[in-house]
Amino acid sequence: MNVPHVFLFFHLLAVIIWVGGMAFAYLCLRPAAGVLSPPDRLRLWQGVFSRFFPMVWVAVAAILVTGFGGLINVGFANAPRAWHIMMSVGLVMILIYAYVWFVPWQALKRAVAAERWPDGAAALGRIRQAVAVNTSLGLVNVAVATLGLAA
Repeated sequence: MNVPHVFLFFHLLAVIIWVGGMAFAYLCLRPAAGVLSPPDRLRLWQGVFSRFFPMVWVAVAAILVTGFGGLINVGFANAPRAWHIMMSVGLVMILIYAYVWFVPWQALKRAVAAERWPDGAAALGRIRQAVAVNTSLGLVNVAVATLGLAA
Protein backbone atom coordinates (compact mmCIF):
# COMPACT_ATOMS: atom_id res chain seq x y z
CA MET A 1 0.00 0.00 0.00
CA ASN A 2 1.26 3.45 -0.94
CA VAL A 3 1.67 5.54 2.23
CA PRO A 4 1.15 8.95 0.53
CA HIS A 5 -2.15 7.65 -0.91
CA VAL A 6 -3.25 6.44 2.53
CA PHE A 7 -2.43 9.87 3.97
CA LEU A 8 -4.34 11.55 1.14
CA PHE A 9 -7.34 9.26 1.71
CA PHE A 10 -7.55 10.09 5.41
CA HIS A 11 -6.86 13.77 4.74
CA LEU A 12 -9.70 14.00 2.23
CA LEU A 13 -12.04 11.91 4.38
CA ALA A 14 -11.49 14.29 7.31
CA VAL A 15 -12.06 17.34 5.09
CA ILE A 16 -15.26 15.82 3.71
CA ILE A 17 -16.57 15.12 7.21
CA TRP A 18 -15.73 18.60 8.51
CA VAL A 19 -16.51 20.84 5.54
CA GLY A 20 -19.34 18.66 4.30
CA GLY A 21 -20.87 18.56 7.76
CA MET A 22 -20.71 22.33 8.04
CA ALA A 23 -22.23 22.79 4.59
CA PHE A 24 -25.07 20.39 5.43
CA ALA A 25 -25.73 22.09 8.77
CA TYR A 26 -25.65 25.60 7.33
CA LEU A 27 -27.41 25.07 4.02
CA CYS A 28 -29.91 22.30 4.84
CA LEU A 29 -30.50 21.78 8.55
CA ARG A 30 -30.48 25.45 9.57
CA PRO A 31 -33.27 26.52 7.18
CA ALA A 32 -35.35 23.44 8.00
CA ALA A 33 -34.96 23.98 11.76
CA GLY A 34 -36.39 27.49 11.43
CA VAL A 35 -39.94 26.16 11.71
CA LEU A 36 -39.30 24.85 15.24
CA SER A 37 -40.04 26.80 18.39
CA PRO A 38 -36.93 28.40 19.95
CA PRO A 39 -36.63 25.76 22.72
CA ASP A 40 -37.03 22.89 20.25
CA ARG A 41 -34.62 24.49 17.77
CA LEU A 42 -31.96 25.00 20.44
CA ARG A 43 -32.38 21.46 21.75
CA LEU A 44 -32.05 20.14 18.18
CA TRP A 45 -28.82 22.09 17.62
CA GLN A 46 -27.41 20.95 20.94
CA GLY A 47 -28.09 17.34 19.91
CA VAL A 48 -26.57 17.85 16.47
CA PHE A 49 -23.47 19.61 17.74
CA SER A 50 -22.93 17.12 20.57
CA ARG A 51 -22.50 14.46 17.87
CA PHE A 52 -20.79 16.54 15.18
CA PHE A 53 -18.23 18.51 17.19
CA PRO A 54 -16.37 15.45 18.56
CA MET A 55 -16.12 14.17 14.97
CA VAL A 56 -14.61 17.53 14.00
CA TRP A 57 -11.89 17.13 16.65
CA VAL A 58 -10.99 13.75 15.11
CA ALA A 59 -11.07 15.31 11.64
CA VAL A 60 -8.84 18.18 12.78
CA ALA A 61 -6.32 15.72 14.21
CA ALA A 62 -6.35 13.67 11.00
CA ILE A 63 -5.95 16.77 8.84
CA LEU A 64 -3.02 18.01 10.92
CA VAL A 65 -1.24 14.64 10.96
CA THR A 66 -1.74 13.91 7.28
CA GLY A 67 -1.19 17.50 6.12
CA PHE A 68 2.01 18.05 8.04
CA GLY A 69 3.05 14.48 7.25
CA GLY A 70 2.83 15.28 3.56
CA LEU A 71 4.73 18.53 3.99
CA ILE A 72 7.48 16.82 5.97
CA ASN A 73 7.65 14.02 3.39
CA VAL A 74 8.37 16.39 0.50
CA GLY A 75 10.02 19.12 2.57
CA PHE A 76 8.41 22.45 3.34
CA ALA A 77 10.60 24.27 0.80
CA ASN A 78 9.75 21.76 -1.95
CA ALA A 79 6.00 21.66 -1.27
CA PRO A 80 3.72 23.28 -3.83
CA ARG A 81 2.49 26.78 -3.01
CA ALA A 82 -1.06 25.40 -2.81
CA TRP A 83 -0.07 23.19 0.12
CA HIS A 84 1.23 26.20 2.04
CA ILE A 85 -1.97 28.13 1.31
CA MET A 86 -4.11 25.18 2.39
CA MET A 87 -2.06 24.80 5.57
CA SER A 88 -2.45 28.50 6.42
CA VAL A 89 -6.18 28.55 5.73
CA GLY A 90 -6.62 25.27 7.60
CA LEU A 91 -4.86 26.62 10.68
CA VAL A 92 -7.20 29.64 10.67
CA MET A 93 -10.15 27.25 10.38
CA ILE A 94 -8.88 25.27 13.37
CA LEU A 95 -8.56 28.46 15.44
CA ILE A 96 -12.14 29.41 14.52
CA TYR A 97 -13.34 25.92 15.43
CA ALA A 98 -11.50 26.06 18.77
CA TYR A 99 -13.26 29.37 19.49
CA VAL A 100 -16.62 27.76 18.63
CA TRP A 101 -15.92 24.80 20.90
CA PHE A 102 -14.65 26.76 23.90
CA VAL A 103 -16.91 29.82 23.79
CA PRO A 104 -20.33 29.73 22.08
CA TRP A 105 -20.76 25.94 22.18
CA GLN A 106 -20.20 25.89 25.95
CA ALA A 107 -22.57 28.86 26.31
CA LEU A 108 -25.21 27.08 24.22
CA LYS A 109 -25.02 23.95 26.38
CA ARG A 110 -25.34 26.00 29.58
CA ALA A 111 -28.24 28.01 28.19
CA VAL A 112 -30.19 24.96 27.05
CA ALA A 113 -29.63 23.20 30.38
CA ALA A 114 -30.93 26.27 32.24
CA GLU A 115 -33.68 26.93 29.68
CA ARG A 116 -32.34 30.42 29.05
CA TRP A 117 -33.56 30.57 25.46
CA PRO A 118 -32.40 34.12 24.58
CA ASP A 119 -28.86 33.26 25.77
CA GLY A 120 -29.00 30.03 23.77
CA ALA A 121 -30.15 31.89 20.67
CA ALA A 122 -27.26 34.36 21.03
CA ALA A 123 -24.75 31.52 21.37
CA LEU A 124 -26.25 29.72 18.39
CA GLY A 125 -25.97 32.94 16.37
CA ARG A 126 -22.23 33.14 17.14
CA ILE A 127 -21.81 29.50 16.12
CA ARG A 128 -23.74 30.15 12.89
CA GLN A 129 -21.47 33.08 12.00
CA ALA A 130 -18.31 31.09 12.69
CA VAL A 131 -19.62 28.12 10.69
CA ALA A 132 -20.40 30.42 7.76
CA VAL A 133 -16.83 31.71 7.79
CA ASN A 134 -15.31 28.24 8.20
CA THR A 135 -17.48 26.74 5.46
CA SER A 136 -16.32 29.51 3.11
CA LEU A 137 -12.68 28.97 4.07
CA GLY A 138 -13.09 25.21 3.60
CA LEU A 139 -14.46 25.80 0.10
CA VAL A 140 -11.53 28.11 -0.65
CA ASN A 141 -9.19 25.28 0.36
CA VAL A 142 -11.03 22.82 -1.86
CA ALA A 143 -10.71 25.28 -4.75
CA VAL A 144 -6.99 25.76 -4.11
CA ALA A 145 -6.50 22.00 -3.92
CA THR A 146 -8.39 21.19 -7.11
CA LEU A 147 -8.38 24.17 -9.47
CA GLY A 148 -4.69 24.99 -9.53
CA LEU A 149 -5.34 28.49 -8.22
CA ALA A 150 -1.96 28.70 -6.54
CA ALA A 151 0.17 27.43 -9.41
